Amino acid sequence: MHIPVVVVAGFLGSGKTTLLNHLLRTAGGLRIGVVVNDFGKVNIDAMTVAAQVDSMVTLGNGCLCCAVDAADLDAMLDRIARPDGPVDVIVVEASGLAEPPAMVRLVLASENPHIRYGGLVEVVDAAEFPATRERHPQLDRHIKQADLVLLNKVDRAADGVLELVRDLAGGVPVVPTEYGRVDPGLLFDRVARVEPEVRQLTLDDLLPHEEHVHAGYSSVEFADPRPMNPLRFARFLAERPAGVYRMKGFAHFGVPGFEEPYLVQTVGKAVWLAAAPEAKRRNELVVIGSELDESALRRGLDESLEDAPESVDPLDMASITRFLPRV
Repeated sequence: MHIPVVVVAGFLGSGKTTLLNHLLRTAGGLRIGVVVNDFGKVNIDAMTVAAQVDSMVTLGNGCLCCAVDAADLDAMLDRIARPDGPVDVIVVEASGLAEPPAMVRLVLASENPHIRYGGLVEVVDAAEFPATRERHPQLDRHIKQADLVLLNKVDRAADGVLELVRDLAGGVPVVPTEYGRVDPGLLFDRVARVEPEVRQLTLDDLLPHEEHVHAGYSSVEFADPRPMNPLRFARFLAERPAGVYRMKGFAHFGVPGFEEPYLVQTVGKAVWLAAAPEAKRRNELVVIGSELDESALRRGLDESLEDAPESVDPLDMASITRFLPRV
């Protein structure tokens, strides 16, 4: 199983640290590794962890917080990302002055076989959006380069800011938030764990939990026993419908020599597939995003189906197998 690495970017004051604290408080039993790039700060309850290169703090809820500069990011990923390691997901907080695509390239260039890219989340300050945009003209570009935009502080935003950001995003999903409150399930999957019948109550049990915020995003489920056509489904995966952030589930093709189903995972335009011989030979997909056009999504998936898989050229499967892990 691969550990997703989510990059959280945004200019100073946008709410990145608030978002991280919210994720740590509301992720339940999920063990999160927080990697702070450069000189950011992450406040965890009453504890403040300052970003000092190579520092690492183990938290009471099983999470980790460490701090590195950009050059040491890959070494830190190697250190904490192991199949039997202490974390289920890694969140990298990019410095407010970092170029988000540069951080993404560091993650994608990692040779660690246990991680996968989990998406670029750009946190935008809705209350200060006009002023931030004037100070940092590159903000427009950052919004377009993101896989997901969290428009934070919408409760203090001027009229029209949400519409303007969605227009600038050009199809990138934009989710409005207040105080960084977003359902962790939007960013990564939960990990099921069996709790012991008798255990000591933790501080997390005793503190009141914030309600997960579901407003602003939705999911569409698609299930069909008919196989997918590899060329048409690959085109659907590559030409991401507007508003889609993640897709997960199983797909099968029934092409001679390729009868087994595949696990499908996407974040933004990034796609991963893995053989899933134990899965059912049917398509079962969940699409997650903001402002989703459910009719267009279902139409695109329906048009990817194939009624005569035995007649498909097996060479067409190269459009799908190119997404498999390299060996």
